[in-house]
Amino acid sequence: MDKQPNPSSSSSRTDRKTIERNRRNQMKVLYSKLNSLVPHQTSSKEVISLPDQLDEAATYIKKLQVSLEKMKEKKNSLKGIEKSTGNYFNNDVGMGSQKWPQIEVHEKGPALEVVLITGLDCQFMFNETIRVLHEEGADIVNASFSVVNEDTVYHTIHCKIGELDPSSGAAKISERLKKFVDETNAS
Repeated sequence: MDKQPNPSSSSSRTDRKTIERNRRNQMKVLYSKLNSLVPHQTSSKEVISLPDQLDEAATYIKKLQVSLEKMKEKKNSLKGIEKSTGNYFNNDVGMGSQKWPQIEVHEKGPALEVVLITGLDCQFMFNETIRVLHEEGADIVNASFSVVNEDTVYHTIHCKIGELDPSSGAAKISERLKKFVDETNAS
């Protein structure tokens, strides 16, 4: 008796081979994607083995984790400093005795730093501050904010003054912003 090959077993073997080939191809794509996300120390023409690529990726991820932890520690230490010393202006913003908003303008040569402190319900002040700066010809370089104590928002705006005499431009901007804030506090 001759044994005839079972058609279902050869089909099953082919299916397994196809599945394994697809799995390997998918892994190659994923390795390639991971490798593209990692900055490399060696030249791009040099071929790196797969285990070395994975080791490099793991090392890079660990460095990112350490860096992230250091940044979190720095952030927490800065928050601790803010809480222990009050705030930027050494008065009790958000403690009920102080009116919102507050503004300080610091001249640094042809540059200005505008610090605006508001409550969460006074966010329109940021837009108005930007509008005033634009009207006075200042070029906004950077603007950022931080929320402190869940009810205080610190806005910091860095800008360049476009006039020939930066000190008179700074004085005019400062006067106008402070007047605007005082009017808001009065109402």
